[in-house]
Amino acid sequence: MDSKLHETCADALAKLATANQAFAARYPGDRPDRQPVHTVYGGAHLFKSTTTQKLGELAIRSLDAYGAEPFAFAKALGMIDAIPENGPALKERFASDPKGVQAESPDAWLALAVHERVRKKLEREAVEDFRIDFEDGFGNRPDDEEDATAERAAKEVAKGMAEGTLPPFIGIRIKPLNEELRLRSIRTLDIFVRTLVAEAGRLPDNFVVTLPKVPVPEQVTTLVRLFEALEADTALEPGALKMELMIELTQTLLAPDGRSNLPLLHQAAEGRCVAAHFGTYDYTASCSITAAYQKMDHPACDFALHMMKVAYANTGLWLSDGATNVMPVAPHRGDDLGPEQEAENLAVVHGAWKMAYDHIRHSLKNGLYQGWDLHPGQLPIRYAAGYAFFLEGFAAAAERLSNFMDKAGQATLVGDVFDDAATGQGLLNYFLRGLSSGAVSLDELAVTGLTEEEIRTRSFAAILKMRSGR
Repeated sequence: MDSKLHETCADALAKLATANQAFAARYPGDRPDRQPVHTVYGGAHLFKSTTTQKLGELAIRSLDAYGAEPFAFAKALGMIDAIPENGPALKERFASDPKGVQAESPDAWLALAVHERVRKKLEREAVEDFRIDFEDGFGNRPDDEEDATAERAAKEVAKGMAEGTLPPFIGIRIKPLNEELRLRSIRTLDIFVRTLVAEAGRLPDNFVVTLPKVPVPEQVTTLVRLFEALEADTALEPGALKMELMIELTQTLLAPDGRSNLPLLHQAAEGRCVAAHFGTYDYTASCSITAAYQKMDHPACDFALHMMKVAYANTGLWLSDGATNVMPVAPHRGDDLGPEQEAENLAVVHGAWKMAYDHIRHSLKNGLYQGWDLHPGQLPIRYAAGYAFFLEGFAAAAERLSNFMDKAGQATLVGDVFDDAATGQGLLNYFLRGLSSGAVSLDELAVTGLTEEEIRTRSFAAILKMRSGR
């Protein structure tokens, strides 16, 4: 029987189509490009074109001093319970037969694989994203000093562009656009961007301006207007300047009328916002939480971050957790330390490393794949936590996805875990994040049965459609 219901309700369907299209435009899904796993913040007065390279050197020095032995490093972080008695033999075998070690002792393989990949990452690209900070990391200084710093930092960025010494992602954090600091913030932005474009002729790749402590959408809209004026005056392409928002005040979450403020801030950016970063310590302070309990895994932080997840899911915004503020700094310095001092140094550094490791794992568990780092000694742990997170469950997840793909979307049971289509997308997301973080390679993903073309679709439904020929 022919159905004419769609003709009868044509007006309603037209309105529905408009609403569906608006929804799709507002929630396009995750961006396919690489998201950095961290942002390193450093005071603008300290920035040089070679800063991130030197941070990498210091990170390697920290790893060599306090985590050179892979099993001791893994034990300090809690990846393994004990150092294996046949550790030296396993290390020797791992060099030529890693798969054999993995089959014989998965825990030992994880410790060795993570350590090896962390060391290579630090040598290759220790810093993925760096923010030249004119806010908390710089402080309030005389106007002429901040003017000079903004100009000098911009010239250093231009120098780094010419010499190829910048990280893949970079930007500046200006001061808030509140009544007290807005003119200072605008002046710094103006000097920095104009100087950079005059020196380099363009912005560096993946350049972003971080706007902190944003309570009202009007601050975001104002930054958009400032961007437009700068682009017109410097001959930058319209839309070249991008921003990221700092979520670090209780008022940032809720508007005065009780609505969520987060979508309003995003909308006010008029397509220029690429990320939202959580400020752990300003947010917990705004909640009147005392310093002793201002931690990344505090329930108040989980609440705010989940609000961010809900508001910004599928919008394409990258979300970042905050930082661990306990630095892995040895209390004793010098070349003639006694055994007790060396032991205390090791204990202090390992304690700070374990705290950072646990915080990063907490973020990863909650679906937050980027965070802040404040010290070069934290960089080995940033990568160790991420690599361990993705590698430790790789084999089981690969088996589940491979079996699921073999069934072409029909439910399958592997062990005691029942998979459905939503889980298929979740497994794919796991591998996409592991690939983006550098924890695993495309070659390693071949065990899932997916081709590179299929992986790049980022969609389980699209893969099923490709395989069914529809």
